[in-house]
Amino acid sequence: MMRVVVRSGSRFPTLALIAASALVSAAPAAAHLALEPCELRSSGDLMLVKAECGRLPVAQNPADPHGRRIDLAVAVVPAVRTVPRPDPLFVLAGGPGEAATTFYAGVASAFAPIHRDRDIVLVDQRGTEGSNALDCPATRRGRHADAGPPTRAQIVAATEQCLRLLRKHAHVRDYTTGLAVGDLNRVRVALGYRKIDLYGSSYGTVVAQEYLRRFPRHVRTMILDGVVPPQVPIGALSALSAQRAVERIFADCAAATACRARFGNPLVTYRHVMSTLEAHPVEVTVADPTRGTPVSLRLGTYQLGQVLRLASYTPALAALLPLDLHAAAAGNYRPLAGQYLFIDRVYSHAIAVGMNNSVVCSEDVPFYHVTARQRAAMRRTFLGTAPLRELRTVCKLWPKGPVAADFHAPLHSDVPVLLLSGGNDPITPPRYARLVARGYPHSLSVVVPQGGHGQLMDPCMDKVMAQFVQRASVAGLNVACVHAVRPMPFFLTLNGPGP
Repeated sequence: MMRVVVRSGSRFPTLALIAASALVSAAPAAAHLALEPCELRSSGDLMLVKAECGRLPVAQNPADPHGRRIDLAVAVVPAVRTVPRPDPLFVLAGGPGEAATTFYAGVASAFAPIHRDRDIVLVDQRGTEGSNALDCPATRRGRHADAGPPTRAQIVAATEQCLRLLRKHAHVRDYTTGLAVGDLNRVRVALGYRKIDLYGSSYGTVVAQEYLRRFPRHVRTMILDGVVPPQVPIGALSALSAQRAVERIFADCAAATACRARFGNPLVTYRHVMSTLEAHPVEVTVADPTRGTPVSLRLGTYQLGQVLRLASYTPALAALLPLDLHAAAAGNYRPLAGQYLFIDRVYSHAIAVGMNNSVVCSEDVPFYHVTARQRAAMRRTFLGTAPLRELRTVCKLWPKGPVAADFHAPLHSDVPVLLLSGGNDPITPPRYARLVARGYPHSLSVVVPQGGHGQLMDPCMDKVMAQFVQRASVAGLNVACVHAVRPMPFFLTLNGPGP
């Protein structure tokens, strides 16, 4: 008989107690997991979600159960209905390095229809936020002083500093995806669930698929949003995907009457601004978008590249690009600098850089195969080859963790799978979903034509996902509303989009 989780003050342990022996078969002994009322906070504390939270101790290195242990931060958002469905939805965040609890708090409304019937389970993946975070905030200081990408010496110094800091509380090699999915299964057992539904965003799609590979009997349905194929190491050719995404955004503006009348062809403007900054980086003082205090920085092609890449992730930020580039071409770089600072604040604080390094340096970079022709094409993009050089420099120093021999093998499963993609996604384009779909005969691929990276917050996607999870089938799934989704109109002035 398994030991069932104790949920202090909760109204939903009864069913688990009644059917404890039937819910989990051939499972490892469950650890004790006590849950207490808590609040989950989104990035910037803008959103709060009531939940029940606890900590599950696990071995940092499962091969050494008597060695160092870490606590996993676990949260359950109880279903609205009195008697929830037996299969909860586990929400897996992206990054790598984003915490599931923080991610969910910012997007909880998108899961509201699913949450009515099912518990939502959140596990901060080992190395993120509440689960022994591998973060190195000290390495972020002073990065606005140079207009160009960091030098090799700067990257080496920051990486070595980060490793020295993390060695005090972690063996960084023990934070790979394979170990994380073992953690997820321990949480599943501790909470008394037999089967679960999975939602994964971006890197979370890697975690979801690896969980399915290792624990296929326990997965009922899977939603992959911003799909990463197991057989594709992410990051090697991201400069090429990012360039294509930005050029599609510029083409969308040029095809829109009001946007073209206001800005002409943004692709031409972009090339002008890029060449100007390449020749002469500019000094800009702008109000910090999150604090309001003045910040001075040197704006060069590196900063412009970061704005282009990360703004293309989200249609709301992409809608500002033609306006910002138009202002820069006229000599006003403050809007562009403000957007760079905003993006830098949001993304840099959302990701645990050490956990990101542990995953990428173990699972992706060692499998990169970049040809001379591809490298030449990357040099013609706004990112160039600098991100690739930076990754390889970091990963030469970063300890590598365990990666299963079949980790990058194509996955095949009869589990129902919903695949979500954005037509303008700069990192996981729709062709990745088509590649993954070959292994899932009961899958449906949905593409939002002008969508960015992640379709979770698109209008009506909440209903589509709820319908899929409820039915556990893509047969007859009504996705007509998705085809009516339109991105935010381009901003014609700082006051907002045109009428």
